[in-house]
Amino acid sequence: MSRIHLLSPRLANQIAAGEVVERPASVVKELLENSLDAGANKITVEVDQGGVKLIRIRDNGYGIEKDDLALALSRHATSKITSLDDLEAVSSLGFRGEALASISSVARLTLTSNTQQQDTAWQVCTEGRDMAAQMQPAAHPVGTSVEVRDLFFNTPARRKFLRTEKTEFGHLEEVIKRLALSRMDVAFQLKHNGKVIHNLHPADQQVAQEKRVASVCGPNFMPQAVHIEMEAPGLRIWGWVGLPTFSRSQADLQYFFVNGRVVRDKLVSHAVRQAYRDVLYHGRHPAFVLYLELDAATVDVNVHPTKNEVRFRDGRLVHDFIFRSLHKSLADVRPEVPTAGGLSELGMLPVKQPAEGLEAGVFAGQNHLAMAADGNTGGAPTALMAGVNNYPPLATSSPRQMQEQAQVYAQLHGQTGGADMAAQSEQVDPVTGEVMVPPLGFAVAQLHGIYILAENMQGLVLVDMHAAHERIVYEQMKTALQEQGVRAQPLLVPLSMVVSGREADHVETCEDAFAELGLVIDRAGTENLIVRQVPSVLQHADIEQLVRDVLADVVTYGSSDRIRAAHNELLATMACHGAVRARRKLSITEMNALLRDMERTERSGQCNHGRPTWTQLSLAELDKLFLRGQ
Repeated sequence: MSRIHLLSPRLANQIAAGEVVERPASVVKELLENSLDAGANKITVEVDQGGVKLIRIRDNGYGIEKDDLALALSRHATSKITSLDDLEAVSSLGFRGEALASISSVARLTLTSNTQQQDTAWQVCTEGRDMAAQMQPAAHPVGTSVEVRDLFFNTPARRKFLRTEKTEFGHLEEVIKRLALSRMDVAFQLKHNGKVIHNLHPADQQVAQEKRVASVCGPNFMPQAVHIEMEAPGLRIWGWVGLPTFSRSQADLQYFFVNGRVVRDKLVSHAVRQAYRDVLYHGRHPAFVLYLELDAATVDVNVHPTKNEVRFRDGRLVHDFIFRSLHKSLADVRPEVPTAGGLSELGMLPVKQPAEGLEAGVFAGQNHLAMAADGNTGGAPTALMAGVNNYPPLATSSPRQMQEQAQVYAQLHGQTGGADMAAQSEQVDPVTGEVMVPPLGFAVAQLHGIYILAENMQGLVLVDMHAAHERIVYEQMKTALQEQGVRAQPLLVPLSMVVSGREADHVETCEDAFAELGLVIDRAGTENLIVRQVPSVLQHADIEQLVRDVLADVVTYGSSDRIRAAHNELLATMACHGAVRARRKLSITEMNALLRDMERTERSGQCNHGRPTWTQLSLAELDKLFLRGQ
């Protein structure tokens, strides 16, 4: 080996460039962050050949003064932090002061800027050699333009690792999308080879923000997403989460921002997966655009040179907050009706009685089907609400028939009290006297013993009766388990385990947390544990592997839900076997009772395996199928 010596400025900058500048997308990310930090509200990005030949970014920010232009191209030169206190609570996107120096060491860079205080703009140019900057006056409005040409022209080994123009532009476009979502108040324009690809206007109101999200994530995302906004002391999360039925085969539609900075964090990803686990099909990935806001002093963004990772001071608190917020939001997604047209406090739409208009023929058909299915030959307008709240029509069903239907439904749903069924009358608007149509409408028929066909105010509802009932039973069993708590059982022969010293330390410090999970674990040595008690329902499971998984979660995330997940997996299996089977004939009353239970049950839009339980076909969609009006 040669003697120790100082690296040349050129070589040092090229080494630093290897950390910051991976491809054209990396250049765009660093330059756009500088523009946003400079207060720009309008940014234009022009690229040629995927950004390899040319990257030109212009903003209307504060600009850079003449005396600072050359200094801006030096390593560790920045205006964003001045002391350690600033570094402990970073509020800007960039702060390392390496971006421009790194970029200029591997490309031909031209930096032009003007400020409000200057009479003329100034320009500085470098060509990746000895960093000697050439200064000259230029014409430019207030703001800054950065032009990067021939990326990696002086490092051919790096250039050979670049992909095709289409691939490189795809990565670059993704950077634009992320930053456009992070700053809704800023206008972005992207041109590729002279063609405008994106032209995003500022979005201050929620409607405009949803349009921007749709333009970035695709038009199918917003109709299948739920807006959330949750707060806790020192924490706030808001944004949009995709419904479980809008899952993806890849994690390619996931945007998470911490104080406006786009991040990919293991703790955040785990919390999101945990929130979706009960409703997402195996192997699928959720879609979301979420914004987390917290005190800048409680999050460390100086973890990685690309600033894509963060570290939270209280990771467990943040993890639990994200999980609870998403879990509650997904649980509250139930069948709903539009707010237009007089939505009542009962969550139902009023509909005229049959004698008063168009609805007469519609519900007369349903009444006929209901009577045929229940073996009743008589009919009256009061039969319209057949099965609402599990109750048959009082005017058309005999007491004996009602009792039989109540018993059948009790067997299916674990409910009792057939006498209570006769005590409830129809749900009618007390002011107008109009019958209320529930969100999933009224059942009209059963198809092949598998699907329920129902009619609501929007059109046709199709329900997979086994999947829907499976979710209902599953949620009831989960509620019962939560009320009873985790029942534990001592092991006849305690299990001895060898773990790492770090894991053994966590067992001692988190003894109460393990006890809440039904686990009693003692430390028997530096790296030895003895498991003495486990949850009773898991006594036949692989205890050692379960404990190791729980320990891994506690060490990494500060908590674990492995026990609850194992419980839920068993309950899901039991619910699947206990749900009403396909090919079983149900009466109209039973079908309507199932629809009402779906409207009351959390996460009823998906079965325990993440598959959809119902779908809606509007009248417009049905008309399109049959070319009506064309």
